[in-house]
Amino acid sequence: MTTDSSGTTEEIMENTLYDYSPITERAPIHWPGGARVAFYVGLNVEHFHLDKPSTSIIQDTSTLLPDALNYGWRDYGVRVGIWRLIESLDRHGIRASVLLNSEVAEHYPQIIEAGRSRQWAWLAHGRTNSALHADLEPEAEVAELTEIVETIQKATGQRPLGWMGPALTETLSTPRLLADLGLRYVLDWTNDDQPYALNVPGMLSVPYTVELNDLGIFGLKGFTGPDFLQMFTDHLDQLVADAGDSGRVMALALHPFVIGQPSRHKYLDKALEYAANHPDVWLATSDEIADHYNREVLGTIPRS
Repeated sequence: MTTDSSGTTEEIMENTLYDYSPITERAPIHWPGGARVAFYVGLNVEHFHLDKPSTSIIQDTSTLLPDALNYGWRDYGVRVGIWRLIESLDRHGIRASVLLNSEVAEHYPQIIEAGRSRQWAWLAHGRTNSALHADLEPEAEVAELTEIVETIQKATGQRPLGWMGPALTETLSTPRLLADLGLRYVLDWTNDDQPYALNVPGMLSVPYTVELNDLGIFGLKGFTGPDFLQMFTDHLDQLVADAGDSGRVMALALHPFVIGQPSRHKYLDKALEYAANHPDVWLATSDEIADHYNREVLGTIPRS
């Protein structure tokens, strides 16, 4: 509790999901093959509703029905952009870690099939990115999470092990409820360059990024393709330098309707080539990173 100048007492909520742990005071992480950096692509595959505002390139029309301008921009990703992106992933031998809205299974089955044939990792990413995962009572959240997880498992043949909420949203109960459903990690807390254990038995936080994220790079910051490539290589080079005593994780967050635009494609391809050919990089999925950390650092055997 704190007391302000007027003498009013206010109770402050502290974050009890995880403990403070400076990166200089941890057990070392050793990635396979002596790699310094574990690199994964977090590929956001999402479904949007026509009658709800969502990620927009122009705000002026975002509340209209229909909002052809913004809906069409987002829809480009699943119709065109993702197929261009898949070509680059295949070229460089990178398996995506797919942050999947469960509604994608119904609307874009060809994407599910493309990912199954490439052995992508599938993470639960809510039902739709037209709604945040927030303001849910416990019973309603259990039902919501159960349906999302089971829908993804049925469509992909793989029960998701990871979670990232739409716009990185959770409730205070989400990690515990996910653990009850057999999930092992969340990506929502973008506060580290290494995985770490949450104060929920069996649950980890695995690094994700709002910095090396195409939505922020191109949408919020207004950077260009060359800017993106420079940012990518600088980011990786710094993590390699940091990882002399303990491995780091590098996530690249991609949205097909952003990075899949023709003018940006060659810069993504060059970035993936840089990572794929780097001698200090382990090309991984977020599932593999979580499993390795559980086994080699925490000494636990991941649940099947």
